[in-house]
Amino acid sequence: MPEARRKVGFAILLMVGATLCFAALDATSKHLSHTYPIPMMVWGRYTFHCLMMLVFLAPSMRLQLVATTRPMAQIIRALMLTGTTGFAMAGFSLMPLAESTAFLFVTPLVVVILSHWLLKESITRGHWLAVVAGFCGALLIARPGGALNMQGIIWMSLAAACYAVYQIQTRQLSPTENTLTMLFYTALVGTVSMTLAAPLYWGGPMPDWTDAALIASLGIYGGTGHLMLTRAFRYAAASFLSPFLYGQLVWAMLLGWIYYDHLPDLPSVAGMAVIVGSSLSIALMERFKSRQPAVK
Repeated sequence: MPEARRKVGFAILLMVGATLCFAALDATSKHLSHTYPIPMMVWGRYTFHCLMMLVFLAPSMRLQLVATTRPMAQIIRALMLTGTTGFAMAGFSLMPLAESTAFLFVTPLVVVILSHWLLKESITRGHWLAVVAGFCGALLIARPGGALNMQGIIWMSLAAACYAVYQIQTRQLSPTENTLTMLFYTALVGTVSMTLAAPLYWGGPMPDWTDAALIASLGIYGGTGHLMLTRAFRYAAASFLSPFLYGQLVWAMLLGWIYYDHLPDLPSVAGMAVIVGSSLSIALMERFKSRQPAVK
């Protein structure tokens, strides 16, 4: 029992660390977006993530790192995450960290709709109520007359849509594909696609050593966060750990306050709470459904 508790405690610490990495990535990209084009930061985020995996995993995994039976599905999934990153960074450049992050947490609600449409999964009345409530929470954050930038809201909505498709594809690939291989393909495809597109967006300025280190840190934050997330799920069940993902909202509020002197207003906080509550209720319903005995 003490060993099991230690593993669960370690998993929680890994989840807290992962969400801090993701929030730091978002805060850093927001800072850099005032000087450099968004696609350049997307390139940095995936290139240095890819280099990390090549250095730490390629020597032991070798060809297993790229072994897959569904290469096209891996590539499409990776492009969806690349799109998520680009749209999200564009949104962060125009909106506060906490409110922008909250929009990304609408993703589980979109997944419910897409699962019903694409995977033909049954959706209960409780699921639909949670989806409607979650979108009402998003509208509360993006309410008419609020201080949020409409273009930023559009970018974050597109990021959430891409992220939902990415999660659906992850669900389809997970039963047959290695988790680290899937993670490597996201880094590799993001690197290759943004490198090939460089002539379309690169026009300076050339970063100095400090900014170059910050651009490299995007990949380090992303890669470290995803590796910590993967390791956490080895030590505890996903259904138990999933609520800790919403710690990213807390980190986003804290970093937004420290570095950008911004705290969300009361209606925005209420909207965030509704989104988190709706997403958690869906997770609990899925957990309860998985425990139901099969009807023969």
